[in-house]
Amino acid sequence: MIELQNFSSEDYDQLIGWIPTEAFLMKWGGPIFQFPLDHNQLDSYTRQPDRIVYKAWDSESKEVVGHISLGRIDKKNESARIGKVLVSPEHQNRGIGEQMIAEVTAIAFEELKLHKVALGVFDFNQPAIRCYEKAGFQKDGLLRDHRKVNGSFWNLLEMSLLRTEWDPYFSHKKREASSC
Repeated sequence: MIELQNFSSEDYDQLIGWIPTEAFLMKWGGPIFQFPLDHNQLDSYTRQPDRIVYKAWDSESKEVVGHISLGRIDKKNESARIGKVLVSPEHQNRGIGEQMIAEVTAIAFEELKLHKVALGVFDFNQPAIRCYEKAGFQKDGLLRDHRKVNGSFWNLLEMSLLRTEWDPYFSHKKREASSC
């Protein structure tokens, strides 16, 4: 079972170890980071007042298995953005991503009482898109040639989930067991 815990400076080196290339850093973190990822960049990232940064803790194996954040938290408009979703390389394809999304959407809708949660994902990242769709996220639009990485342009797919579309049953079941 996955639970989200606060990400701290003690977790920096492990996360840095999961980021092998500049292209991977862009895929995971977008343009706010420069390769190679380092402690100073992570300090800046974690100190944003409108962002909550989590590590995913597997209570069975007793280890950190992922990373996720809820940022751009806007109380006035009751919205936020999921970002920086990463399952550790050795734990992929075990449903952990699905459980992390279930956990963070539960926090957004139950604890923070938000109306909308959005995210962006590069359109070639089909496993992530399937994971978000399983959680109920809808495709809002495509930002064509949104980022240039190593001479190629990447399209960014915008997705969102409204509180009225959210299925708490899905979230609670995914906390118990999963598949993305």
